[in-house]
Amino acid sequence: MVEVARRSTFTQSQEDYLKALYHLHGDTRPVPTRELAQRLGISSPSVSEMVNRLEAQGLVEHDRYRGQQLTREGRKVALELVRHHRLLEMFLVQVLGYSWDEVHEEAERLEHVISERMEQRIFDLLGRPELDPHGHAIPSLTGKVRPISDRPLSECRAGESVVVQGVSDDDAATLRELERRHLLPGTRIEVLAASEFEGPIEVRIKGRREQIPLGLARAIFVAVAR
Repeated sequence: MVEVARRSTFTQSQEDYLKALYHLHGDTRPVPTRELAQRLGISSPSVSEMVNRLEAQGLVEHDRYRGQQLTREGRKVALELVRHHRLLEMFLVQVLGYSWDEVHEEAERLEHVISERMEQRIFDLLGRPELDPHGHAIPSLTGKVRPISDRPLSECRAGESVVVQGVSDDDAATLRELERRHLLPGTRIEVLAASEFEGPIEVRIKGRREQIPLGLARAIFVAVAR
């Protein structure tokens, strides 16, 4: 039986691999090496080398043909990083006055170094939040993650009424454009016309009609409005 190392013994690179696997749903399915390499922006051979190390530590399971998947212990480490990241984003916005398009890169750096004591202090200071500024669920200490819709606005049909649950935080320019258009978590949207031939989506937001480029609509995740 492989003995799993303590998180403090992992390198930042190893933690990044585990978190990337989690974001690619690698806790529920094998993720192909090429897909993981694309997410991390590195070569497939480099991914394979790191995966071998993580497998030896009991953090991933690797199948030559299907890819790699997080073990239970690997998922725990990944969720701890995700929790750090999303709490830090909330702290940067609510306490330090950062805008929501500035916090992702800062949190990427800080998530690897804060202690569990600091994490708990931040959590309590913020009033024990369940969501980060972009609408993403903050994992609990026990590893529970509140279900959030991952259906993009780009897939909605004419006549649907939806509410924004979250947005992609990968690109700062996209976040600034979403804020400019008031497409924030909690915003209600009425879809007037779906995209045709990669064209924009026509919607009504707070009584005003506007067209949302398809690329931007793909960065908005919605649920049916109640």
